[in-house]
Amino acid sequence: MRSIAVAVLAVAGSALAQINVPGQVPINPVEPLQHRLAYAGPTGMTVSWNTYEQISEPTVYYGTDSWNLTTFATGTSVTYNTSLTWSNHVKVTGLMPDTQYYYIVSNTNCYNCSELAPYTFTTSREAGDNTPFTVAVAIDLGVMGTTGLSATSANPITVNQTNTIQSLVRYLDGFDFLWHPGDIAYADYWLKEQLANYLVTVPIDMGYSVYNKLLNQYFDEMQPITALKPYMVGPGNHDSNCDNGGTGNYTVSICIEGQRNFTGFRHHYRMPSNESGGLENFWYSFDHGMVHFIQIDTETDLGHGIVSPDEPYGSEGNFDTIGQDSGPFGTYNEQYNWLQNDLASVDRSKTPWVVVSGHRPLYAASHENGVCDECRTAFEPLFIQYNVDLVLAGHVHFYERNAPIKNGTADPNELNNPSSPWYILNGAAGHYGGLDPVQGNPDYIRFIQNSTYGWSKLTFHNCTHLTHEFVNSENNTILDTATLYKSRTCNMAASNYTGSNSSAPTPDHNAGASLKASSVLFAIVLATVLMVAL
Repeated sequence: MRSIAVAVLAVAGSALAQINVPGQVPINPVEPLQHRLAYAGPTGMTVSWNTYEQISEPTVYYGTDSWNLTTFATGTSVTYNTSLTWSNHVKVTGLMPDTQYYYIVSNTNCYNCSELAPYTFTTSREAGDNTPFTVAVAIDLGVMGTTGLSATSANPITVNQTNTIQSLVRYLDGFDFLWHPGDIAYADYWLKEQLANYLVTVPIDMGYSVYNKLLNQYFDEMQPITALKPYMVGPGNHDSNCDNGGTGNYTVSICIEGQRNFTGFRHHYRMPSNESGGLENFWYSFDHGMVHFIQIDTETDLGHGIVSPDEPYGSEGNFDTIGQDSGPFGTYNEQYNWLQNDLASVDRSKTPWVVVSGHRPLYAASHENGVCDECRTAFEPLFIQYNVDLVLAGHVHFYERNAPIKNGTADPNELNNPSSPWYILNGAAGHYGGLDPVQGNPDYIRFIQNSTYGWSKLTFHNCTHLTHEFVNSENNTILDTATLYKSRTCNMAASNYTGSNSSAPTPDHNAGASLKASSVLFAIVLATVLMVAL
């Protein structure tokens, strides 16, 4: 594998010079790049990073004192054919919950490194901790800058306009973790961008080099966030293959092995599937304070004999019959059985809130261009049976807040103690392809917009009140807000919510309250992002 990686890297150099994409091989090939974190149960954290060469024993040094990082854990270094880098994964266990740790990784003190001080991470809150907290959710987020969403791409942003990655950096001290349920980086747009004369053309058989550089540019852009906050991800259709099942006269057959079947997605991340009985990065769950979070796979493994969208002959095969040609990854009905068991085992006295996310929406205005009917058949009965509170999705590239819905009908209680799951679609984080047109107006829609890029901010006030806000990436103002109320008794009184405990407040769609962040953090971290993204 080492010889393959070196050969690929050597060949890629000439192609990358043609397209002038930043991010050449560093002076020290084991210099740590692209740090990222993921919860590994209530007392664990997986620390991952990439290098241009394999590390024999990747190591994380950590502690609660920045000057005493004597405790360490080791892991593995993995890669795959056509990858330009190695992914290093170390699971740190035996930690205290809700505690800040300092950490550095192997070769941090290397020549020309940018790491001048330890990074930090904070472990997850214990189940049953009713302290209010906030989560950021960004779906359908791609490369920013000259090779992605920029002033000359579809639905352009101006040169000085803040993009979603920069917006998240500005609010970095305002959320506990970032959730990204699918469509990460959009490196599979490389051919579409070439055909649109957005990138300088390289031969098809060299496409993997452009694909890899787009991936690495995205990971570099996300570093200021993912090095400090857990980055919890799920599978999306653009993470499946190198060319989204086909572009123009080309099909998925142009994708070599290293860019097929979610290969990069499977190597790059380590989600808490072992801790939750799930499967790799495809489906898993974790507790954080008063919330049980569940990530599902809407792309493969729907069970019930359903041909899933990204599987061979699935609905994603609108360019050819083989579709995305991905999966399945589990046994028959494995994901469904896991989800049912996971939902049944939730202790609602400790985690009263249950939030599920999958990439494709069960409900959306643009039904023919994004709604996953197969997913609704597979999962909705379980969501209803086990009283799931909120279902998040993307895939369709605009923002849509719906009423709570049961079997296609809006709950008559709306957000005031509904018996149906609340559905929110937010695929407006931003990528080269821009935003989608709105096609349709189902009666369950309560707010919709496709003119502004943004992300979702979830605030869990206590066991009865949850607020969702759509944050405008351009200026961090709130364009839509709504609060869900559930009638139940909280174990603790901890709350910063002053609204009524018997009804949900009326949403303020034009709230202009600005989000705030640490000025010191903004100065240090935003500068890094601006240098890469713009």
